Parts: sequence; C-alpha cells; structure tokens
Amino acid sequence: MTIVGNSNLPSTMPRDASKLYGKNILNFLQLIISKEGDINLNFEDDLVKGTCITHNGEVVNERVKALI
Repeated sequence: MTIVGNSNLPSTMPRDASKLYGKNILNFLQLIISKEGDINLNFEDDLVKGTCITHNGEVVNERVKALI
C-alpha cells in the first residue's frame, strides 16, 4: 500500500485557514461596499443585518438591544 499525500498536514492548516478568513472578509466587504467605494448597508441582507450593531446613532442589532 502506498499513501500519497502531505505527511505534515498540520503545518498547512494555518495557511489554509488564513486564506479562508481573508476570502470571507473580502466577500463581506464586496457585499457592503460599491465599486465606487460607497458604503451600501442593505439591512434586508441577513449578513449585513446580523453584523451591524449601530446605525445612525441607534442600536440596530437585536442581541445587543436585549442586553442593554
């Protein structure tokens, strides 16, 4: 039997995790920033709604509101 693969798999995990994290941040920023560079907060989108804590001086996040 011959096993072909990386013999030091744990050493490659941080790099892959960093790439995945960076890709997630990039996709989120592309969701809220237009090509012209303007911020577009669409509160109909679950990701935007769930990550925004305050908007226009008031708390909009339901979890934070419940704690206040």
